[in-house]
Amino acid sequence: MEGRPASERPMAGTPSLLRAINDGAALRVLLERGPLTRPELGALIGLSKPTASQLLSRLQEAGLVVLDGIREGMPGRTAELYRIDPRAAHAAALDVTPARIEVAVADITGAVVAAHRMPTPGRTGGDVVERVRAALGGACYPAGLTPSALSRVVIGIGGAVDPSTGRLGYAAHIPGWHVPDVVGTLRDGIGVPVDIENDVNLAAQAERSRGAARGHRDFVLLWAEEGLGAAMVLDGKLHRGATGGAGEIGYMPVIGAPTARDVGKRARHGFQALSGGIAVLSVLRAHGLRGPSPAKAVRNAVAAIHGGGDRAEAARAALGQVAARLALGLASITAVVDPEVVVLSGGVPLAGGEILRGLVERELHALTIPRPPVRLSAVEGNPVLAGALDLALDATRDELFGPLISDDHFSVKERHPPK
Repeated sequence: MEGRPASERPMAGTPSLLRAINDGAALRVLLERGPLTRPELGALIGLSKPTASQLLSRLQEAGLVVLDGIREGMPGRTAELYRIDPRAAHAAALDVTPARIEVAVADITGAVVAAHRMPTPGRTGGDVVERVRAALGGACYPAGLTPSALSRVVIGIGGAVDPSTGRLGYAAHIPGWHVPDVVGTLRDGIGVPVDIENDVNLAAQAERSRGAARGHRDFVLLWAEEGLGAAMVLDGKLHRGATGGAGEIGYMPVIGAPTARDVGKRARHGFQALSGGIAVLSVLRAHGLRGPSPAKAVRNAVAAIHGGGDRAEAARAALGQVAARLALGLASITAVVDPEVVVLSGGVPLAGGEILRGLVERELHALTIPRPPVRLSAVEGNPVLAGALDLALDATRDELFGPLISDDHFSVKERHPPK
C-alpha cells in the first residue's frame, strides 16, 4: 500500500468504502442467518431503514440477493424476505488419489449441487489439465454449469507444492502431476483460480470447521490409512513448513523401524514402515486376523472383540500393538507441539473406532508429559472434499463480499496468492 500514490489509495470513511463494508456485512449476515426481512437485516448490522433499503436494492441489482417470499402473521405490514442468491457463484473441490478423482461443486451458500467420481486406474501420464478439466466437466455439465464459470477450484492431493519451485513434492505415487508451476498450469488451462493443498491439511480444515477440533486453536490430526500423514494447526494457523512438507510423518525416523540411511530413501522406512498400511496388515495377520485392506482388517479385529472368546483376546492384543506403534510416532509430535487435542482420521482409526482410539490415547499418555485428549474424526463423508470446499468457498466469498477481517483465517491463499 505504501508504494501506491496517495491519490490511488482508498480513503477511510468515504461513502463508497462505507457502502462496500455495509454490503459485505449484510451478505455475510444473510449467509449465516437468512432469509431476513429488511428491518431484521438493518437491526443486525446497525443500519437505518432507508439505508437498509438502498443496500438491498444494490445487492439485488448486482445479482447477489433475491426475494424469498414474505413473512406473514406479524404486526404491521407484511414483510418481504431476502436471501443470498445461490446462483451468484459456484466453487469446486477435488480429491485426487492414484486411483480416482472425486469432485464436489457447491453454490455460494455451501449447498453441494453436483458431484462426480472419475476413475484413473493405471494412469502413468497424460495431460493433467485435461484430466482435471474432464473431472470438473463430469460434475458441472449435468448441473447446467461449465468449469470456466467456477469462481474457485481447490484440489486436495497426497503431496505438497513447494512455494519456492511451484512443483508438487512428496507425491511420487501420483503420476502425471509433476509439471513445472503446477498451480499456474492448471489455472491457465482451466481458466479459473486454482489452489492445491495437501489432503491431510484439508481434512484438518474440515475437523476445525465442523468436526472434532472445532473451537481449538492448537491441534494435531493424524491420518492413517495405506499411508500416514499429519496436519498441525498452531495458534489457529496451519503450519505447512518451508517446502510444504510439514506433516509428512511417514518419513519420520522412529525406534523399531529402518531409517533411510539403512535401506535407502525409496524403500519403506521410518514411521511408514512401522505403522503404515502394510505394517498394520502384518501385525493383524500375525494374530490370525486378515482383510483386503488395512481398514477392513482392523474392522474385522473390532468385530472379533465384540464377538468375545479366545479370538477376542487375540484381536485386542493385535489392536494394542497397532495402537502402540501409532502412539510412538504421535509422542514425538506431541512432545514438540503440545497440542490441545489430537484427532485421529483415515480408514484405520475410523475402522478401529472407540476401541482403537482408547488404546492410542492410553499408549500416548504413557509416553509423554503432555496428555492431550485423543478424539476420532467427527466429519461425515469425505473430509478432504469437505475441507477443500470450505477453502474454495472462503476465497469465493471474500471476492464477492470482501475479506472477513480476522487474524484467524485458515486459507490456501496464504500459500498461492492470485497472480
